[in-house]
Amino acid sequence: MKAALSSLALALLCLLRAQAEVPVQPGFDPEKFAGTWHITAAVSNCPVFLSMKDRMKSSITDFSFTAEGNLVMKAVFPVAEECKKVEMLFQKNAQAGHYTNTAEGKQDMSVMETDYDHYAIMYAVKESDEEPRITLQLYTRGQDVSPQLLKKFKELYPTMGLTEDMLVVMPKSGECQHGERGDGT
Repeated sequence: MKAALSSLALALLCLLRAQAEVPVQPGFDPEKFAGTWHITAAVSNCPVFLSMKDRMKSSITDFSFTAEGNLVMKAVFPVAEECKKVEMLFQKNAQAGHYTNTAEGKQDMSVMETDYDHYAIMYAVKESDEEPRITLQLYTRGQDVSPQLLKKFKELYPTMGLTEDMLVVMPKSGECQHGERGDGT
């Protein structure tokens, strides 16, 4: 079980890596963005992500912002028979919508595109010794994703060097949808 949790943490880190030179939502508004989102699809070349993608389910993420403008991300993932909670703090950068975490090597995250009410596309990459670890995630306010939005997402990721075999459209899950942890809280 500890190995599964460690693998999940590594997969999450792979999902959250980004670089500074990526498109960011013009006029990004943190107040409109804050709140609960569901990860409904993701695509990545991260080896840990790829090893787990067939077991992933829709998970819930809450984004909030500190008084200084930093991003607080709290995610809850269904893993085996429990809910794994992960919390990370990302420092704001000069460009609104772009954030950095240096807790375990440099991790950047950018809100590439959002309409604030229905969807957000997050871009992430981490430089590694082999090749950059690139991840694109599709967040929605609910667990449902429209065919048009999924089509848009699928048209976007090949432009970043990602392929269909790296994609997971996460099945809906009633697990871990209210922020509960493995201890029932």
